[in-house]
Amino acid sequence: MAEHEHRGGPQGHGMHPGMPQPGTAVLPGVRNIVPVGSGKGGVGKSTVSANLAVALAQTGARVGLLDADIYGPSIPQILGVKGEPRPGEHGIVPATAHGIKVMSAGFFIPADQAVVWRGPMLAKLVDQFLTGVDWGELDYLIVDLPPGTGDVQLTLCQRVPLTGAVVVSTPQDVALRVAEKAILMFRQLRCPILGLIENMSYYVCPHCGGTDNIFDSGGGERAAERWETPLLGKIPLATGIRKASDGGLPVVLEDPKSPSAAAFFEIARNLAAQVEIRQRSEGEPAVRITP
Repeated sequence: MAEHEHRGGPQGHGMHPGMPQPGTAVLPGVRNIVPVGSGKGGVGKSTVSANLAVALAQTGARVGLLDADIYGPSIPQILGVKGEPRPGEHGIVPATAHGIKVMSAGFFIPADQAVVWRGPMLAKLVDQFLTGVDWGELDYLIVDLPPGTGDVQLTLCQRVPLTGAVVVSTPQDVALRVAEKAILMFRQLRCPILGLIENMSYYVCPHCGGTDNIFDSGGGERAAERWETPLLGKIPLATGIRKASDGGLPVVLEDPKSPSAAAFFEIARNLAAQVEIRQRSEGEPAVRITP
C-alpha cells in the first residue's frame, strides 16, 4: 500500500497518526484516541469495545465511545442507551450511558434500513462524528471500527492522531490470519499497535464451570510474539457476556465479580499501562487510573 498523505485539522496543522497529544486541532480535549479493530466480523469486537470503555470509566477515567461500525452499529443496544444525541452550543452533544459519552450511526439510521453507502459517504460521516461532536474533556476515546481494512479505518487514521490501536481476534488460525491484515493496515498507516485481545478464548460451562478450548488455544500468544506486541488479555466465551449484552447492560456492570468481568478489567488495566508507556516515550503526562 502506498503511503498516504495525512491531512491537517481545521487550522491546517499537519497531524501524525502515531503521535499521541493532550489535544489536537480536531479534538482539543481528547487525550487518547484508541481504535478497536478486527480483520473479520463475528469476533465480538463491539462487545469488547463496550465493556472495555465501561471498565475504563469504572477505574475513574473520562471515556467516550464512538461506534464507527456504520454498516452494523450495535453499541447503543449493548450499552442500553436510553437518550439520544442532541444539538449543543459547540456541536452535537453525545448520549451518555454508564458514565461514558456515546455516539453511533445507530442513533440516526432506522433499524429496518440498510446502509448502502460508498466510501466518500462513510468518510464524511466519520469526519462529522469527529469534528461535529462536542466530546469535551476525555482521557480515552474508544472507537469501535467496522471489520476489515476499508474507508472508515483510513479516514480515522488520516484525520486524527491515534495513540494506538487494539486488535481483537478469536484464537483460531483462520481468524488470526485475517486479524493480521488489520495489524498490517495500522502499521502501514503509522498507527502503533497497543496490543491484541483474544476473545472467545475458551468456553465456560455454566453448569459445572469446566472449560473447553473450542476455537483452539495459544493463538493469541503466537500472534503477539510474531508481531512483537502485547497480549492484553483473554476473554471467555461465556453465556453471561451474551445475555448481558443483549440486555443492554455490559457484563462488567451486570456481573462485576464474574470471571468474564475480571478479564475485561484486566484488559482495561493493561491497555492503560500500554498508553502510559506510549505517553512516556513521547514525553506526555500519563493518564492515571485507580486500580
